[in-house]
Amino acid sequence: MTAVGLSPERAHYWVQRWDRQQEHYMPDREQRFEVIGDVLDELLDRPDPLIVDLGVGPGTLAQRILQRLPQARIVGVDADPLLLALAELTLGSDRFRTVDADLRTADWLDALALDRAPDAFVSTTALHWMNREPLRELITVCAGALPAGGVFVDGDHLYEGPAGPRLDTLGRALTARRAQRQGTAAAEDWSAWWAAVDAAPELAELVRRRAGGFEHTVHDRPTAHDYVNFARAAGFAESGIVWQYGDDRVVVAVR
Repeated sequence: MTAVGLSPERAHYWVQRWDRQQEHYMPDREQRFEVIGDVLDELLDRPDPLIVDLGVGPGTLAQRILQRLPQARIVGVDADPLLLALAELTLGSDRFRTVDADLRTADWLDALALDRAPDAFVSTTALHWMNREPLRELITVCAGALPAGGVFVDGDHLYEGPAGPRLDTLGRALTARRAQRQGTAAAEDWSAWWAAVDAAPELAELVRRRAGGFEHTVHDRPTAHDYVNFARAAGFAESGIVWQYGDDRVVVAVR
């Protein structure tokens, strides 16, 4: 995908600005990345793993994994042409490539054209855009693609749901308190970042491409326990939550 009018320098600028706006919602975002890296470092047997980043966005998780695991290769999949272009311009190499595909479709895994079975599927702040049944199908596909010992790792805002409304309120409050203490509560938010993107001349072509694209409406949101249960039902040998602060959690499933 060619990012018309966008230089690598400006792409880095927008990704760095993305990082700051994400910290508005996730004051412990870097710790979450560290935990995901620790999980991969601990559980993956080979030094040169093939990793699929689900909902790669502008590549911020992929960037940290590539730094953490210097022989890893990552294939990032997303359906947003603007975010994919940012990832390609900042990370594109023989160790990283992107694929434009919707994770809710039946053939998304085939679209990746992997040269071997992946060792891990990872994601961060992306899968919460999926309703329960598409998420269940996604996790089932991941389980079928992984070899024994392969892992699925997801970091996101995950909730108890109807079984724990007070715990969910508490989780949000704890995250908000941490953001206030760390000073990230005043950072640019999601809406402001996208408004700035829409107004940026160098992004005009990419904004046009994404117009009327990916639908983010969620009407049947999975709970944190759905992730764990879907993984077990799909054939993962073990699954559970390995890290949490407030409403921010990391779920791991081992094949």
